[in-house]
Order: sequence, then C-alpha cells, then structure tokens
Amino acid sequence: MSIARARRAAATATPSSERLYEVIRRPLVTEKSTLASEHNQVVFVVPLNATKPEIKSAVEKLFEVKVKAVNTLRAKGKEKRFRGRKGQRSDNKKAYVTLEEGHSIDVTTGI
Repeated sequence: MSIARARRAAATATPSSERLYEVIRRPLVTEKSTLASEHNQVVFVVPLNATKPEIKSAVEKLFEVKVKAVNTLRAKGKEKRFRGRKGQRSDNKKAYVTLEEGHSIDVTTGI
C-alpha cells in the first residue's frame, strides 16, 4: 500500500472517542470569531496534527450538528521579548467550522 493511500484510509476512518476530545481543544471567542458566527461558523483551537476530516467528525459527534465545511489555518508563534530575553510563543492551529442551515453550537456552554 502506498503512503498516500494509507493516509487517505486513516483520514476517512472515524477517530476514537478519546481522540474526539483531543481534536477539539477549546472554542475561540474573539471579535473576529463572533463576526464569523453571523455566517453560521464556529472557531475552534485544534492540535497541529489534526486533519479536516477528523475535525469534521469530532464536531458532528460531540455537538450533534451537521458540518458543511472545515477551513483551517496555522498561526506561527510570534517572537517576543521579556526582560530583554527572547522567547517564542507556540504555534497554533484554528479550525473555522461552517455549519449547515438550521444547526448551531452555543460555545458558552460546556460539552
């Protein structure tokens, strides 16, 4: 089996119940994410190795909604200084999840 075929097979497989809670770390509540909620989108912080199919299945199973699309972005950590010493913030990955019409997620409540 080729590497690409193995990756596709792993991506289509549904993640385990433990992985579901690892994939969706927390909702991101910012000004921009609040504006996105007007377009039926929810923003989550996810691990760097999470894939779009994993994120989609995790959101559908945890929140019992229908997902239309998943868009991801990786934000590189900024280099900052604290008392003259250089430091590096960690990289993070965000997932913009678009929900089907009629579905919604209230991010103020827990899972």
